[in-house]
Amino acid sequence: MSHLPINVPRLADAIVRELEASILDGVYKPGDRLPPERQLADEFGVSRASLREAIKQLSARGMVDSRQGGGTFVTDRLERSFSGPWEELLGQHVDLRDDVLEFRRMLEGEVAALAAVRATDADRTRLAQLFAELEASYATGDLVLQSTADVAFHSALADAAHNVLLAHLTTSLLGMLQSNIHDNIANLFNIKPVASDLLAQHRAIWHAIDGRDPARARAAAETHLDFVANTLAAMRVEARRVERATRRLAAQ
Repeated sequence: MSHLPINVPRLADAIVRELEASILDGVYKPGDRLPPERQLADEFGVSRASLREAIKQLSARGMVDSRQGGGTFVTDRLERSFSGPWEELLGQHVDLRDDVLEFRRMLEGEVAALAAVRATDADRTRLAQLFAELEASYATGDLVLQSTADVAFHSALADAAHNVLLAHLTTSLLGMLQSNIHDNIANLFNIKPVASDLLAQHRAIWHAIDGRDPARARAAAETHLDFVANTLAAMRVEARRVERATRRLAAQ
């Protein structure tokens, strides 16, 4: 009797798969430093030589960056492969921001609905903490803190959807838009009632997810992004009116 050969994966390849899974799942995020070599080898129950070979493979794929004497860090390759070209275009073509907001509405509506169904207790604990930080940031008046807290909350929503592609696409999009989000918040906060509206919208998203209501979560996310898009559009129209009126006055 003949048998087909059994392909036993090399130890280093198995380590690569485990580390890649941790990166895909967001356990290790871009910029994070991997645990020290000795610690990782002990956790996997492998030799440091096998671990080094796995790190070399990940480095060759562009997933990590090993720095002499400084450790090994997760790269932003997965995010940059999408956002890199668009980030520059977004800065040069302001009209693209409307398309990006429309895309965010479609993407984050689905993210919120999935998170309402799939979020674990750990996800809900994390979201509760991040919403509390977002709420606290609104009280400070610090625009950098507010935009950072906003991005962190929306990134955690994407993680809670438990879809790897959605999570990385959302993270990439939010990273690309972080300066844009900061500018949006700065502009929106010039209108006092807007701050309380934005916070109430984030609260509605969080409560719908915590209540495991996907339809309400989707509607809350879409309502939030509709509000941002419509308010910014109205502000642009008003700015053009002011500019025209100022030019007319100067021409007299």
